[in-house]
Amino acid sequence: MLLGIGTARSPRFAPAGLLVEYGHTRVGLDGGPGSEPPENVHAWLVTDEQGPLRADLHRIAHESGMLEPAVAPYCHGTLHVDPLPVAHPRAGVHGYKITRGHRAAVWAPEFVKLPDWAEGADLVFAGADGCDVEETAEAARRLGVRRLVFVRLGDEACAAMDAGEIPPFGEWGEEGGQYRM
Repeated sequence: MLLGIGTARSPRFAPAGLLVEYGHTRVGLDGGPGSEPPENVHAWLVTDEQGPLRADLHRIAHESGMLEPAVAPYCHGTLHVDPLPVAHPRAGVHGYKITRGHRAAVWAPEFVKLPDWAEGADLVFAGADGCDVEETAEAARRLGVRRLVFVRLGDEACAAMDAGEIPPFGEWGEEGGQYRM
């Protein structure tokens, strides 16, 4: 479930965050004030430990008794959530490849170029702030992505969405939206 689809300081949407649910296992990815994962998550994984919301995330974890957010792998049974590097001007920024058996999803809310490791994914959540949506859509098609959902919507993406524009491939994410691999 998408917990948020905005940038870190979006006045309109909560910060981009995803809740991965597999049986009774729950893993939170990113998020922030208003889009933090529920307190009973088994792991809270982030794409950037030095990101602009780090102080907020640590405060939320401390106040709620949750695990500290970290860039780390998580594995439970056939569910694997692995951090992988993305092209980004700041070092240490990652995305996550989420696999269960032969199914794969990608959480990559921040990058300069859609990572090649998204190839063949059933579902990709890709950032739409600071990158070219059309270029990302074309890269996703070229990589054989089945479904592309744009998150981390910046000003340009919000304006396009408000104007009724749709990406050439993919869709705008919806807060609270449920997506299946």
